[in-house]
Amino acid sequence: MENRRTFIKQLSAISLVSCSPSLLSANSLGNVKPVATKTNDKIWACLMHLSFNFAGGINNKRWGNGPRKEFEPEQSLWDDAIKTMADNGINMLIINLDDSILWHSHPEISLRNSWTPERMRNELTKIRKLGIEPIPMLNFSTTHDAWLGKYSKMVSTKPYYKVCSDLINEAIDIFDVPRFIHLGMDEETVEHQSGFDHVVVRQEEQWWGDLYYYISEAMIRGVRPMMWADYVWHHPEMFFKMMPKSVLQCNWYYGEKFDKSQTYVKAYIDLAKEGYDQLPTASNDGIIYGNANNKSIGNTVDFCSENIDSNHLLGFMQTFWMPTIEKFRPNIIQAIELTGAAKQKYDLKHK
Repeated sequence: MENRRTFIKQLSAISLVSCSPSLLSANSLGNVKPVATKTNDKIWACLMHLSFNFAGGINNKRWGNGPRKEFEPEQSLWDDAIKTMADNGINMLIINLDDSILWHSHPEISLRNSWTPERMRNELTKIRKLGIEPIPMLNFSTTHDAWLGKYSKMVSTKPYYKVCSDLINEAIDIFDVPRFIHLGMDEETVEHQSGFDHVVVRQEEQWWGDLYYYISEAMIRGVRPMMWADYVWHHPEMFFKMMPKSVLQCNWYYGEKFDKSQTYVKAYIDLAKEGYDQLPTASNDGIIYGNANNKSIGNTVDFCSENIDSNHLLGFMQTFWMPTIEKFRPNIIQAIELTGAAKQKYDLKHK
């Protein structure tokens, strides 16, 4: 009963008088900034990590076991990656912030030597001067929230909601009220946490209630929320009943072969049929395993351009799931260049 009361309270916070997502449609966003939908004005985004503690609970030799304690991005690679983006026509950079900002509101979660908000603002100025739109990301999935420190064990409590609200609002302030904020929310399953010492998985009303809380914090500030779309893979009926059209969906698939019967690929089609705005997401992640999938971004652009109405296809995102350190320079730079090549091909086709 308490969960039900909490859920209704969270819905009320965004003036939802029923569970209908249409009440949070993209057309009812008030002062949320409109998105570009013209064919020649697509988003070409890359996701880069300041923090890498979304993987803090995952024991993996590739990334290092356990949460990081100190800020690790190397300025040389950070600068070169952003310049490479500008050279390749990338016009949006989604920055995974998490615990790598020395938050004024909650410095207790910040890594040692984290960038101050003032330092981050200086970086944002440089990014914008290169014609790139910076977008903040905070991943609130319980599978990827080790960065919240002690608050990751207080999920769905009053102290937790206060911290989430403070961080979302401070990120919006640092980024000068950006067009979007990415809220993560991927892979929140028992299977993904099977190796964790502390397992937290929200379901049903609790998951939706918390999601509505996050997105309401963004929308009240005039910022459009975006998130990973993989909830739709396993709960399509509930997703289409409950997911507001105001939330930009980033379905992700990192393979090279596109079979419409495959769950991850089918999601692009289903989201399109239901009229959701999308930012399809690819990755060259397989390179590090020795099975390079460098056709992922190009094939994603081709497939989605053919199967998603242009008015709802806002653009494309390339991810590289690697810390921003020199060790991974070749992979990160290649990922950006692959995106540039895909953009060039798309632009030639859609002149």
